[in-house]
Parts: sequence; C-alpha cells; structure tokens
Amino acid sequence: MTTFQTVSEGRRRGMVVALVLFCCVAMRTAPAAAAQSGDGDTTSARPMFVDGQAQVVGAFADPEEWVREELWVEAPFDSDGDGVPDRLHVAVVRQQQTETEGLKVPTIYGSSPYYSGTSGPREHLWDVRQELGEEPPYREPNPPVEQRLRPGIAAGLIDDWVPRGFAVVHSEAPGTGLSMGCPTVGGPAESLAPKAVIDWLNGRARGYTTRTSDIEVSAHWSTGKVGMTGTSYNGTIPVAAATTGVEGLEAIIPVAPNNSYFRYYRENGLVRHPGGWLGEDIDFLYDFINSGDPERRPDCNTRVRDDEMRANLDRVTGDYNDFWATRDLLQDVDGIRAATLMAHAFNDWNVKAEHSVLVLEALKRNGVPYQAYFHQGGHGGPPPMELMNRWFTRYLYGIDNGVEDDPKSWIVRGDDDRLQPTPYPDYPHPDASPVTLYPTAGGIQTGTLTLEPIDGQGSETLVDNFSFGGDDLAQAEWTDHRLLYTTPELAAPVHLSGWSRVTVRLAASKPAANLSVYLVSLPWIEGGRRARGGLITRGWADPQNHAALTDGARMNHAAQAQSEPLVPGEFHELTFSLQPDDQVIAAGQRLGLMIFSSDRDFTLWPDPGTELTIDLDATAIELPVVGGINALEAAINGGS
Repeated sequence: MTTFQTVSEGRRRGMVVALVLFCCVAMRTAPAAAAQSGDGDTTSARPMFVDGQAQVVGAFADPEEWVREELWVEAPFDSDGDGVPDRLHVAVVRQQQTETEGLKVPTIYGSSPYYSGTSGPREHLWDVRQELGEEPPYREPNPPVEQRLRPGIAAGLIDDWVPRGFAVVHSEAPGTGLSMGCPTVGGPAESLAPKAVIDWLNGRARGYTTRTSDIEVSAHWSTGKVGMTGTSYNGTIPVAAATTGVEGLEAIIPVAPNNSYFRYYRENGLVRHPGGWLGEDIDFLYDFINSGDPERRPDCNTRVRDDEMRANLDRVTGDYNDFWATRDLLQDVDGIRAATLMAHAFNDWNVKAEHSVLVLEALKRNGVPYQAYFHQGGHGGPPPMELMNRWFTRYLYGIDNGVEDDPKSWIVRGDDDRLQPTPYPDYPHPDASPVTLYPTAGGIQTGTLTLEPIDGQGSETLVDNFSFGGDDLAQAEWTDHRLLYTTPELAAPVHLSGWSRVTVRLAASKPAANLSVYLVSLPWIEGGRRARGGLITRGWADPQNHAALTDGARMNHAAQAQSEPLVPGEFHELTFSLQPDDQVIAAGQRLGLMIFSSDRDFTLWPDPGTELTIDLDATAIELPVVGGINALEAAINGGS
C-alpha cells in the first residue's frame, strides 16, 4: 500500500514548478522594500517554497531578531457585565523584515484558556457515587488559580512557523490571564473572541497598547490571511472561530477539539464523564481555567458558574437544554468556510473521535476543503509537519501545491509510527457498508454473534455492579454483570471504518439505569493494540431517553429534552451509535458485543443490584465493514 513517504517523494518532482510559482505568488502576497547589502547590491528576504511547502529562511531564523509585541484587542462583547467591552490579551512574534522591509506575512494563530495556569487538584471533582435520578452531593469549588504573569503568552508554534515566513499570534481566552471578562467555557464569547483577533489582523477591529489605553496598534505587517491550530481546548477555539465565517480565517488544523460540551459531558442523555476525569463537569472546568483578574473573579463566579452553569448543567437527568445548546458548535458547523484539516485519535476517550467526525460530515455536505488525520493513540497528537505545512502553505500563501487532490484521509495503522499514516480516499472508507450481527443465548458466559437472526432466543439478564471495570468484564469467563456475544475466530483480517450502531431492547428493574455497550476484540491483550485484542469502540445511553433513541441519529439532541422514568419490567427499544472508528481486526481474533450497565470509568455509580433484561430477538449490532457482507462472511466462515 502507498505510504505517506512514497506520496511525498512523488510530489518532489513538482519542485521546479513550485519554485517558479513562488516567484509570482510571494511577490503578490508578500511585497517588501528591497534592503541594501553592504556591497551595494539590493537584497530582500522572502518566503521560500519547495515541494509545495514553506521552507526555513535563514534571514527569518534568528530569534534575537524577531519582533515581539503585546497588545489588547477590543472584543464586541462584555462577558463580565461591567459596562466596558472586553479586551483580549494578544502576543505577536514576527520577522524583523516586517518592520524594516515592509514584508507582509500571513499568521498562524493559537488561542487558549490555559496559558496563564490552571487549578491542579482533582479532589474537587463531582462525587460519582450517587443514585441515578437524584440530586448529586454538593461539589466544593476548586482552589483559586494562581495567576502567572510573564512576558509574552506562549512559546508554541513560534519555532516552527516564524522561520518559515509566517507570523505567530497567541491570545488568551476571555477571563483568563490578562484578557478581560469572565470564562464562559464554550459560550458565545469563545467564538467571538478569536474572531475579534482575526478582525484586528484584517484592520476591522481595534488593538491597544494596554488594557486601558487609547493608543492604537495596527497589524500593518499582516496579509490578512490567518490559519489556526491547537490541541484539545486549544483545538476547539479554531473550530469556534470558523463557525462565525469570519473573513480572513482561511484554514484551520484542530487537534482533538471538543466541539460540543454536551457530547463531552453527556452521552445520549446519560451523565458520562471524559476519560481520565471521572466526576468532571463544566463547572469544574470553569474553576480549572479561571486565571483572570482576581478582583473580577467573585463576580464571574456568581454570574457564570453559580447562576448559569450550576443552575442548568442538570446532573439529575443528563438531558439536552438551552444551556448546552449555546455551547454546541455542532449546531453551527454550517458556518465554517475555512479549509479544515481535522486531527484526532480513535483511542481518545477524553474528547471522543465523534467531535471531529461530525465536523467532517458537515464540511463534506457544504463543499468545504477538508482532510482528516487519525491515529491510534490517546488524547492529542497533531498531523505530520508535512501535512500541516502543505495545508497552511496552500491556503495562506496561495501556493498551488495540489493539496486539494491529496488523499482525504490519513490513518495510522496498528504498530506504525504515529507520523507515518496510510493514505485512503476518504473517511469513512468509501468501500465500507453496514453488516448486522445478531446475538444468541449464552451471554453470561459467552454467546455467539451470527450473520443471520435466530428466532426464539428469549431474554437474558445482567446485574449492575460498578465495582468491575469494562476490561475486567470483557475478560471474565463467567459473570452475571455483563452479557457477551462473539463471532467465531476470524480467518482473515476485517477492516471496520465508520460508525457502528447498536439496537438493544431492554427492561430495567428500577426507574433509572445506565446502559453501556462495548465492541471488543478477543482474546483481550492487556496493554496491546486494539486490533490485536481489546477495546474496539464503545457507547453509552440513558434508557429513560428511549423515545428519542430510535434511529441512531447523531445530531438531534433536542429530541432528548425530556427523560421518562422507566416502568420496572417494561421493555423499550434503543438504537444509538457507538464512537466512530477505523481498525483492521487481525485474523485469529473474535469480534464481541458486550452489554452492561454502569461503566466504572465513565458513568455515575449507583448502588449495585439494578437488573437489565435484554430481549435477544430484538437486539443487534451493525458494523461498518470494508468490503461489506462478503468480506465479513468470508472472514467468519473461513472463505467457505
């Protein structure tokens, strides 16, 4: 199969063309006055491009010669309600030629609420040991963040991009560091703040020398073209800015962005916590980033955390509401016009892969240029530098490097190096189609998954007990705390690409219950790659939201507005998607569907003992198999 390096080598044959294009494009997009050398020759530093990528230019590479400045950009909002428009703390690093030779350059821009520090302790997370449907115990606020004040804002991005002919700009999110206002954690201010900075880079907003001065600062060196990137929260902000459709934001590379706080803290109506942060909710994150002006914090705490967040986050039902809607960028993705290179990990259980995949689906619908990079690790991990360089070079400098014709999807396979992805035509793989598997009785030990439904399987019952983690349940030979159904050993590898969807018909013994579903590869290999054994993907749902969970829809949260307490013993059918994935499951493994109740690492922990009875005749899992039914049938039946 063609590798990333092989594709790259092929592009080098276009180097001469790229160099010719550079002469025209660079002069058009980055005019500069000629500098006089000591012997009277006219010389002038300019960006340089080879193989469609911006190169390090010696004249741009000395940090001692870079121009560094700080300013405050006026925002079009007043998030702390003091009657004064907020001003955002901004730091700029650019080439000295932008000052001495009139060079104009595009900008790589990063924004974050983390730059001035966070509150570290985790003992102030929510207590997850509670009964479902009841008011949770009170959570003590985090200790105050000790504000870190230092020259500049952040060092990231600078060494990579300034030597290559881009300016680098950082800004602190509203209510953090030296930016004015209150933290809103996904509120409208977090979209409008980076928009204001981009407007300043285009001469449409005002920048000032201090938080209170009336001395203006202009971005005279800016071409107006901006690219944004960052990881996690810092990757969310580029998406937020792009949803505004702001002119000048030409390209973004979000890495593991959280594009919906409802999806981050809830799952199909269920209270579900981000991986590694059991008990986290949006008010904890507010405390975690609240590094702004100490004198303004008490008022912000009351206005934002207590009166808005705690009054509306709803840890009783987990339902979608207007509070979550205002923090759901997935409702605004049709506003994105910036060319987007999404990056995510399929093993990221902090910010799940759906956050990026749902944005990709919208970009495809709307004809926005896109690429996707996925790896098999955990949270974070940007694309290879070559992918990012080609993206920003194309859309910020206008170099015709053919990136539009590159593969749409780059996926790291198995044990491959994270920076050596395999190219594919798209994500999900265009040859993937849904194949349904059906469980047969025996799930307390191990039942089977078959390609054809078998009537009369009846029902099987599991008993909730949060004491056991999902990995332990998957490896248990016999337990009534989960139901497990597997295929025979695969005679050939099976490539899964896209969304798996599960339908479960169940009855609970109590008015509320957790529902957790894992797709696994067995035998389980502790610490091994998932394709060789272990978790493939998973999902969670609230049976009280069964009326909305009917077709596996991934976007319509509004329909989940009302939970309905369950009538013990009454059956309801739920259909919902597991997290999107792309795995090649090795020959010799068995695909397994595991159904259980409370997930120790993600859900609330009610008292053990709730029973879930599963109607096997109305339960199934749909897998996105590359090659469809023929490929899976051949792998299960050994080609016979």
